[in-house]
Amino acid sequence: MEEKFLLGVNYWPRRKAMYWWSQFDAGEVDDEFAIIQELGLSIVRLFLLWDDFQPEPTSVDKNALANLEKVADIAAKHALRLDVTFFTGHMSGPNWAPRWLLSEREGYPSPYFGWVRQVISRGQIVPNGNYRNMFSDPQALEAERLLLKTVVSALKDHPAIWMWNLGNEPDLFAWPVDAAAGQEWVHDMTSLIKSIDLVHPVTVGTHGDSLSRNNGLRLDMVHAETDLPVMHSYPMYCEWARGPLDPDYVPFTTALTAALAGKPALMEEFGGCTNLPGKGSETWEWQAYGMDRKQYMASEEDFAEYMRLVMPRVQEIGSPGAFTWCFADYATELWEVPPCGESRHERHFGLVRPDGSIKPHAEAIKKFANSNPLVKPIPDFAKFPGLTGEYYYSQDLDDYQPALYREYLKRKGV
Repeated sequence: MEEKFLLGVNYWPRRKAMYWWSQFDAGEVDDEFAIIQELGLSIVRLFLLWDDFQPEPTSVDKNALANLEKVADIAAKHALRLDVTFFTGHMSGPNWAPRWLLSEREGYPSPYFGWVRQVISRGQIVPNGNYRNMFSDPQALEAERLLLKTVVSALKDHPAIWMWNLGNEPDLFAWPVDAAAGQEWVHDMTSLIKSIDLVHPVTVGTHGDSLSRNNGLRLDMVHAETDLPVMHSYPMYCEWARGPLDPDYVPFTTALTAALAGKPALMEEFGGCTNLPGKGSETWEWQAYGMDRKQYMASEEDFAEYMRLVMPRVQEIGSPGAFTWCFADYATELWEVPPCGESRHERHFGLVRPDGSIKPHAEAIKKFANSNPLVKPIPDFAKFPGLTGEYYYSQDLDDYQPALYREYLKRKGV
């Protein structure tokens, strides 16, 4: 039986962003889900901001759960299905920690960075914020189990549910003590969901850092425990990509994830930020979080061409689907609050502009959706025969991953 290639979008409302659960407006969601449906997308990935859903570790907020059920009803109304992401957690630069996890402690829970990201809790910046490790702290683990049990039990039979997701790039929030601990955490949380719901797949939202280092969430190990491997990937963040709009980079990282996981991988998050309407492609420079920041901002036309090229290439390598980041540029009233105040580029990733008008790349996605793309088998050029996780993660990945990319391009004839 032919399987439809899934097209989806990562969702935050354009007038609320990360504050939508605390300022919930069902009418706003209904209007925006209608746009998503009109663009031909079928999956909406949404995020349960942890502090909003669990302001206390021993309970789940009843209003937040009721609003999630309303969102599911709205999704079903528009023939959309939901990729529900728990423990958010890291999002768009800052880390949004539940208030009860905050702690004055030495050392950031993600040792690679060596510095503490901006921490947001109760919707406010936490000065000198830090928190305990969600992968090992006993209170956090019990809270995580409670949140999974409560939400999955409430929504497992809802027609809008498509997949459960254990986190958004959770290594940017904290690191497991080692890869074995990361696998054990995914195993335990997946098993808990499966004890309640045997129908819907489970994943964890891994991203390009798990291809670049052993951060405790090794792709071969954590996705041995999930139903569907996923990757989040952006050439604009990669120094060795063939430019910020390299159309083969996203398909390559998807194919490499599939090879390490041993099964086809979903491109769960890809996209880019666009310059203001009428402006050409350029690099912005500013200060963010006390550091110099540079970011390539594509013209709307250049980015539409990028998306037109990438989507069929992700389909070509045997992926089951591709979900763009993200639904909306954020309304100007959000531009001075986290994450947009510091991360100025985060204002401009959307399919729609701050006024709600559609960008050219949204039209490119709609055109591709209207072609009724189907899932394809993995072609030989996208396979990495004999590659194991043990071998891959034993290499100097700063050299080995780009070398694999060059081989991939050569096999593809690029």
